[in-house]
Amino acid sequence: MTMTSESASFRLRTDALPARDRIEIMREVYGRTVLKVDVDPVMPLAVDMTLRGVPGVGIATGSSSQLRAHRSTALIDNDDIILLVAQSGASLMKHRGREEPVHEGQALMMSGAEVGISQIQPGGLRFINMSFSMRKLAPLVGDPGAVFMRPLPTDSAPMRLLIDYVQAVQTVEREAPAEMWHLAATHMIDLMAVAMGATRDAAEIARGRGVRAARLRAIKADIAAHGASLSTDQIAARHRLSPRYVRKLFEGEGTSLSDFMLAQRLERAHRMLSDPRQAGSTITAIAFEAGFNDLSYFNRTFRRRYGATPSEVRAAALWTRDDDA
Repeated sequence: MTMTSESASFRLRTDALPARDRIEIMREVYGRTVLKVDVDPVMPLAVDMTLRGVPGVGIATGSSSQLRAHRSTALIDNDDIILLVAQSGASLMKHRGREEPVHEGQALMMSGAEVGISQIQPGGLRFINMSFSMRKLAPLVGDPGAVFMRPLPTDSAPMRLLIDYVQAVQTVEREAPAEMWHLAATHMIDLMAVAMGATRDAAEIARGRGVRAARLRAIKADIAAHGASLSTDQIAARHRLSPRYVRKLFEGEGTSLSDFMLAQRLERAHRMLSDPRQAGSTITAIAFEAGFNDLSYFNRTFRRRYGATPSEVRAAALWTRDDDA
């Protein structure tokens, strides 16, 4: 990718382009200029992808109909390491005199410093495509070339964590500090290094940065999805970790698991109290639904967090609704 800001991002949708110009724009603007490949689509052309560039890492996620993407000598301008993850569908990769199919649940790596071809097969492909700076990744791995054109399963722990982390990064739409993007890039490079077989010392460093961060993000998402109703033991079992290790992940952020779960419960209660559809539910029922067993504790912590009582938050929401009507 040619994006060079701390986190440049844009979405490419062929259905947003004039039908008569889609192939030409795809080839010249996005293919040769942004993606650095020659694109030969098979009609009808349908591409929907989100591209993002962070320091040392390029990301493209989305879907594409059948096409052929060729990185020719004339378009090579870096020595990045390229990763393709097939989430559904298939692609045939040609590189270094070899051919390898990449099916759903598989990944494959190539060198961006050499010619290569990716042929998306009939039926299309839903994918994650990433490029990693050789300068940043090589010191962690030793010999990146050893894994080129070698199918990598996506069900390994490092690869699962990488995929989860990348998808989370792609959902960020608002502005964020440059330091955050540098940290996110470091985590992704660490996870990729472990998936490739990092050197012993590098793997220890990576596990302390990227793997820990990705595990913590996955645990937080799990808690948020289940309304903070899970116990510490349940969370640990679901993520195949010890309860002590789960607690230490949160402690590493200067907080605690219990504080995070309390915040999630309070946020859920606040959403319910602000929702006109919940007007018929009592505050007690909402407190219990959010995971509180002690009403006085709920009222106390809610007021400390939001500077207002649950009754005041509900009244304000109902007043706003009546005013809008």
